[in-house]
Amino acid sequence: MRWIPEHLRVPVEISGWGMYVPERVMTNEDLARETGLDTSDEWIVTRTGIRQRHVTGPSEATSDLAVGAAREALSCAGLEPADIDLIIVATASPDHITPSTNCLVQERLGARRAHGFDLNAGCTGFLAGLQMACSYLAASLGRNVLLIGAELATRLINWSIRESAVLFGDGAGAVVLQPSTRRKAWAFSMRDLGHLQELIKIPAGGSRHPTSSETLEKGLHDPLFDGHAVFREAGRAMVERMREVLNQARLEPQDVDLVVSHQANIRIIQYVANKLGLTRNHSDPLPDRVFVNIDRYANTSTASIPIALCEAVEAERLRRGDLVAMCAFGSGLTSGAALVEW
Repeated sequence: MRWIPEHLRVPVEISGWGMYVPERVMTNEDLARETGLDTSDEWIVTRTGIRQRHVTGPSEATSDLAVGAAREALSCAGLEPADIDLIIVATASPDHITPSTNCLVQERLGARRAHGFDLNAGCTGFLAGLQMACSYLAASLGRNVLLIGAELATRLINWSIRESAVLFGDGAGAVVLQPSTRRKAWAFSMRDLGHLQELIKIPAGGSRHPTSSETLEKGLHDPLFDGHAVFREAGRAMVERMREVLNQARLEPQDVDLVVSHQANIRIIQYVANKLGLTRNHSDPLPDRVFVNIDRYANTSTASIPIALCEAVEAERLRRGDLVAMCAFGSGLTSGAALVEW
């Protein structure tokens, strides 16, 4: 194992993982045909790297996706729902304003001993939850934490707006964290950029602009974002957070076994890889150490990193003892990175 400062070694490990995506797959051709938008597979792939996405049916909600991923993670960890002490659900698309999605998941699982909460930090939510879960266990406040990133983004977007309709998919990923018999490497760098809050927002539906006929008529419940500005700020922030977390561990990007970026846009992933010195220029093919699955799932927000982790393990690109570096950027604006020994 590479030398890492002792203060970054914590007796906590990820012991289980699981994912769940809706059965229905919508290709880019399907999207263009069903929405009537002026778009094509070539247009979407060239600009985003997305070829398809999973889309929920009318009877599904975010908690359904979360429960599916949670059950897989618990099975992987060899735990029963009754063993769970804390449930964290990272999501920006909860079933209801209240009660929390966490409570719905707790009841569906039968995790009667658990307490928990929902966490809305945009697409950075899973990493924020990972930091909280690690701290909770390191402080000996419990023994088993279930962390879920779940998003039903396609229910929030306006399918008549091409710039947002092509970007999102639905899904959930979950991990179980437990005390470890050996101290493993954990490092985090989290930072909010509140001065950029206007770049990604849903203006109405909260206490500032409650739902009304006027907010509905003006489309204020649709996600609004400045694509060019988001691209610029997302790339910059993720590179900064990654450099900070690597500096904490006294490592170089080449020392990391796998890089898992939030799967928002293939161009952003390429930008981050290039700035970290993993490619020579933005158009170079991404190396094996950079994991990409945006082509099959699109942007699943808080679920994108845990889904990618599950697939990386399944593909044997992430093995016990490997160092995985993760980074994300989301509405808020929020940004974060984490370095974890798998």
